[in-house]
Amino acid sequence: MVWENHKPTKAYELLDKIPSMDYSPQPPTVYRALDFLLNNGFIHKINSLNAFVGCSHPLKHSECYFMICRNCDEIKECCDDKITNVIRQTLDSNQFSHKNIAIEISGNCHECSEGQ
Repeated sequence: MVWENHKPTKAYELLDKIPSMDYSPQPPTVYRALDFLLNNGFIHKINSLNAFVGCSHPLKHSECYFMICRNCDEIKECCDDKITNVIRQTLDSNQFSHKNIAIEISGNCHECSEGQ
């Protein structure tokens, strides 16, 4: 369902899509499923939107960054090891142990920029 609309999807939006089944799912069920997908590299969490998007390359997982259009909610996943390597070097030189690297850049996509 996260991949269906190709837009950031919130947990409660997923919960609203499930009621056609015979049981009434609860939020913890959705969060457990999202945690599984996240931990196995199938989706990414967009922290600034508190939403999830499908990973465009789940078999080759690396730390990515995201360009988020403020107008149409389009999200472009970008993977550039040069950027994350510089960040890792900075973290190492400051003896900072990180859990993850999450870079989110908000602005306007090409289509929305041209429409203004």
